[in-house]
Amino acid sequence: MIIKSQKDFFSGVMFLAVGVGFAWGATTYNVGTGARMGPGYFPLLLGILLAIIGAAIMLKATVVETVDGDKIGKWAWKQAFFIIAANLLFGVLLAGLPSVGIPAMGLIIAIFGLTFVAALAGSEFRFKEVLILAIILAVGSYVAFIWGLNLQFPVWPSFIAG
Repeated sequence: MIIKSQKDFFSGVMFLAVGVGFAWGATTYNVGTGARMGPGYFPLLLGILLAIIGAAIMLKATVVETVDGDKIGKWAWKQAFFIIAANLLFGVLLAGLPSVGIPAMGLIIAIFGLTFVAALAGSEFRFKEVLILAIILAVGSYVAFIWGLNLQFPVWPSFIAG
C-alpha cells in the first residue's frame, strides 16, 4: 500500500481513531433502540459515522494521486499550546479549583479568558478586535445558555454574586 497523500491519510487515521473512541465510550451508556433512544445512542452513531468517514479518507489517500504527495508540514506548536491552554483556562475559570484555592469565576470571565488566550495563537494580536469578539461571545453565551436553556452554573465570580 502506497500512501499518495500523507495529509489525507493521517487525517483519516485521526478521524477513525476519534470515531472508534467515541463509539466505544458510548457503549458504556444505555444505547436503547431507534424508537427509544438511550443516552449512548447518539454518540455511538456519531462515532461510527466519523470512523466510516475516516476510513473513506484513508482509502482515498491511497488511491487518488496528488500533485506533490501532500507531505505533512511542521507542527504548529505555538498554536497548539495556546488553544489547549485557552480551553484549560476556560474550565478552571468556569468551575474553579477548590483544591488549590482558585474560586469559580463564572461564565463571563471564563469566556473572556478563553478568547484572549486563544487569540494569542494567531500571527497578530489586535486587542480591540479580541475585546469585541469576547463581548459578543459572552453576551451570546449568556443568552443561549442562561436565558434560552436555563442552565444552572455560575455566571459571575462567587465573591461578586454571593
